[in-house]
Order: sequence, then structure tokens, then C-alpha cells
Amino acid sequence: MCACRSARRSGPPASACSPTATARHGWSAAANRPAARTAIRRERLAHRLRTAMTDADVRRAIDAVWRIESARLIASLARLVQDIGLAEELAQDALVTALEQWPRHGIPDNPGAWLMTTAKRHGIDLLRHRQMQGRKADALTREIEAQLLDAQTGTDPDLDDHIGDDLLRLIFTACHPLLSREARIALTLRVLGGLSTDEIARAFLVPEPTIAQRIVRAKRSLADAQVPFAQPPREALAERLASVLEVIYLIFNEGYSATTGEDWMRPALCEEALRLGRVVAGLMPDQPEVLGLVALMALQASRTAARTDADGQPILLLDQNRALWDRLLIHHGLEALARAAARGDAPGPYRLQAEIAACHARALHADATDWSRIAALYAELALLTRSPVVELNRAVAVAMADGPAAGLAIVDALRDTPALRHYHLLPSVRGDLLERLGRHDEARSEFEQAATLTQNARERELLLARARGR
Repeated sequence: MCACRSARRSGPPASACSPTATARHGWSAAANRPAARTAIRRERLAHRLRTAMTDADVRRAIDAVWRIESARLIASLARLVQDIGLAEELAQDALVTALEQWPRHGIPDNPGAWLMTTAKRHGIDLLRHRQMQGRKADALTREIEAQLLDAQTGTDPDLDDHIGDDLLRLIFTACHPLLSREARIALTLRVLGGLSTDEIARAFLVPEPTIAQRIVRAKRSLADAQVPFAQPPREALAERLASVLEVIYLIFNEGYSATTGEDWMRPALCEEALRLGRVVAGLMPDQPEVLGLVALMALQASRTAARTDADGQPILLLDQNRALWDRLLIHHGLEALARAAARGDAPGPYRLQAEIAACHARALHADATDWSRIAALYAELALLTRSPVVELNRAVAVAMADGPAAGLAIVDALRDTPALRHYHLLPSVRGDLLERLGRHDEARSEFEQAATLTQNARERELLLARARGR
């Protein structure tokens, strides 16, 4: 068994783009601007939604709009009120209003702008109700009111021009290193992914109250520490960006190889992580490690259809039907990797892992894999990260390139490493190498030990089957 996974781990209706629609929204003068293209996409979505709908249809439409708009909405509101918790509260109030009004009055022309305007009105009411102190509240209210006027005239900057900066601020704030890893993941999925606490809880097999508490505590911690809603200064960018990428990859890895539960994979988490990675890459296109992470996730996600059989049982990499690999995702991954390499910087950990994944993606069948290249890349990654898990992965690659005995020597040198003491893939890899060497009794013992350490039911079944020689 390979330990690699643990190194973490239709055309629009004509009316939507007609001259009349263009003139009505004032887009013709700037048809090529990103802001205009964003507005056009929103209008097309609204056109598809403005049809005869049942209440259930409207509810589903609202859910879809929320998933698209919630992060932008919360990001823009957070810049105004400087509080993620309050921003999400205002956004949720706007969502409740939409649930009340849209089934009766229909979906508005621009759902995102409607939600933004409604949220800002709630903001004014809330600020006045709370009677915030002096000029700050007055100035903030005047700013919100001015932007409400802009929204009514179609010039609201929050909808387009500032949204990139606001999203980056939200990303860096939600992934602030002040928060625990679990809190960062929950808050990111909540405010950036638009997932409900129930959805997050089901994805990670954690009780919903636990997720809710993590999110509440995360918001409180940010507020108590007066963490500014801002992008980090240049000198702190590398550390803060590393925290963002770690959160995204942790989400991906939990989807790619679930640590607990009955399912080997949770593809929805992989899809959400890849979406978040692409958002960051779009906002920070000059950061090679962001591109490296996007490449890595796309290349790994390309194997999804081949990683389980019809019954959900795991299929190991060397046994997978590569005809099932998603060639479009592979293309996107290799493209992102090439862009990262073109930056000319020394490769970081995500780019190196993407290079390894690319070796697998380029091999049309398992025997064509360049294992020597993979072993060399793992050696470079091990020097960079000093991680025993990476060294365990290197052992797998060395065993494939130079024989199981060479790989076993590396694994045996890791057996007393404290960080791997309860790591199920150490005995799993050792069992695989012992089996290839014909030492079947020892291999069986290793597989049985690995089965006791994993918390994933599908993986446990696989390990016990290997212990039985199947």
C-alpha cells in the first residue's frame, strides 16, 4: 500500500446578452472588463432562474445563489464592519429575507446585488440599534448608505472592483494562525464555502454542536484578539499563505482519503478544496506554491473514479484502471504545474508533490511510471520538510525503483520514530514490502497491526484482506 496519500495530505438565453439588456445595465462601454463579465454571468443566472417556479424550486435556487454569492457577500460586509461574525450575521439575515420574499415576489434580476443591498440595510438598522459610539458608527452608516445608493444606480464597487481584495482578506482572516487547525477548517468551509454547520459536521463525521462551537469560538477569538480584517503585511505573507494552503489541503485530503467513517472517499470535500484553491490562485496568480497546490489537487482528484470499485472498496494506485482517470483534470493540473515552474523559483512542498503526482498522471500504465524520478523528488521533498511521512513515501518509491529490500531498509530506520508510532501506514507499507520479499508471516502481522490503527472502515477491511493473503 502506498503512503503517498498521507504526505499531506449551455448557452445562455439570447435575451440575457441582448443589446437591450446590455444597455439597461450599462455594460457595453466596458464589455471586456472582468467586472462586466462577472455582471453578465450573474444576469444570465438570474434569467435562468426567472421562470415559473414552485416554492421548492425557489428554495433550491436560493441555495444555489447562496453558494455562489455568500463568500463575496461576507467578505464585503466584513470590510465594512470589521467583524466576520457580524458580517455573517448580516448575510444570514439577508438570506432569511430572501427565503421570505423570493417565493412571493420572484427572484430578482441580480440576486447577488439584492442580497448585498439587503444585508447592508440590515447593517444600518443593526448599527443604529446598537448605538455604536460616536463618529465611527455615523461614518460607517454614511458609507453603507452611500453604497446602497451606488447599488441602486448599478455602480456599487463592492460587487466587482473590490471583491478580489475583500475575498483575500476573508481568506487570510479565516485561516489566521491564531486559530486551531480544526477551527480554521470549520470557519473556512462556513464563510468561504457557504456550507452549513450540518454539512460540515456530516463531511467530517463530527457532531453538529461541535462544529457550531468551533465556528463560534473562532469568531470570538478573532474578535477578542482584534485581528484586523486585512491582508497580511509583506513580511508575514509567506507564513500566512502557508496557513491558508494548509487548510485547503487538509480539506482536500480528508475528502481524498477519509480518516474515519465508512467511506474511503468524500469527493464533495475534494471538489470544495479544489474550488477554494482556484479562488486563491485567481486572486494571487504570481504565487507558485498556490499554483502548485492547485496542480496537486487536480492531478490527485483526476483518479477519483478509479479509486473505488462498485461496492466502494478501495483500489490501490497500481491496480487502478487508468482509462477512468479524468483527462481534463490532468490537463488542468499539468497546466497549473507548468505555470508554477515558469516562475523560476525553487520548488516548494506543494509543487514538489505536484511533480510527483504528474509522474503518475503521465504514465499510461503502471509499468511506465518513472519511479526513479519519483524517488528523487521525494528525497528533495524530505530535505525540505524533514517529515518522516515523506521519508516513508520515499521508501515506497525506492522499493519500486530498486527493489523491496532497498525500500524496507528505509522503513526499518523509521520504526522507532515517535511521530509514526501510531501511524497505520508504517506497518501497512512494511507489510507490503515483506510480502513482496516472500516473508508472508511477517507481512500478515504488519497488516493486522495496521488494521488496528486505522479509523477508516474501508481501509481496515482492505488491510485485513491483505493479512488473509487476498
